Amino acid sequence: MTEKRMSRWYFGGIASCGAACCTHPLDLIKVHLQTQQEVKLRMVGMATHVVKSEGFLALYSGLSASLCRQMSYSLTRFAIYETVRDVIGSTSQGPMPFYQKVLLGAFGGFTGGFVGTPADMVNVSYKHAIDGLVRVFQEEGLRKLFSGATMASSRGALVTVGQLACYDQAKQLVLGTGVMGDNVLTHFLSSFIAGGCATFLCQPLDVMKTRLMSSKGEYTGVTHCLRETARLGPMAFYKGLVPAGIRLIPHTVLTFMFLEQLKNHFGIRIIS
Repeated sequence: MTEKRMSRWYFGGIASCGAACCTHPLDLIKVHLQTQQEVKLRMVGMATHVVKSEGFLALYSGLSASLCRQMSYSLTRFAIYETVRDVIGSTSQGPMPFYQKVLLGAFGGFTGGFVGTPADMVNVSYKHAIDGLVRVFQEEGLRKLFSGATMASSRGALVTVGQLACYDQAKQLVLGTGVMGDNVLTHFLSSFIAGGCATFLCQPLDVMKTRLMSSKGEYTGVTHCLRETARLGPMAFYKGLVPAGIRLIPHTVLTFMFLEQLKNHFGIRIIS
């Protein structure tokens, strides 16, 4: 008899929260960089500017909203992806084909992006999650909480394909070589590859999403935002690519490292 562990549906949300606590300062700097109308400061310069003007703890401004986002957006996408994948895996002879992982990741990410839109919006605009949600609902209504939902859902689909589908595929390929076992090094390598894929896929949408959510009415919609961003040149869609990669790749690595440890120690035991 062999024993393996399966992830519980909420492990993804917990793992993402752990990763968010570690990478939040990088995420904050990335948002500051993307909302510059002109490229004036780079990553180190922006970090120095924030610390000098607001203090070191300002790097953790909005942490509660970030955790709220992970427990809505990431919890949803991981729950959908891993639950469906495990159900299909238990009834089939081998792993899911890559195209099915992509489709499942896109669906889970799109749904998670929509569910997490309110928390994502206050993450950009406010310092305290509950205060931000209540104030926006009272002052501007429910519709404002879901402003940018299309962009957030689309971005969620792309980043989930890059992270979850590519992680599963990379891990499958690494284990298939027979050189490495199912250990921490394999998890690190697979999640590093997944983080790079996710960064490349979602950066253009990430830039536009942040611009839309932080706008004060200067954009009439997604198309208008696309045109205005395009006027700044093609590289405007990849503004902040390096800090996005520096933030998203470690976040992806930490998320899957935490997730694998949660699964190994607290997952559902399957004996076959």
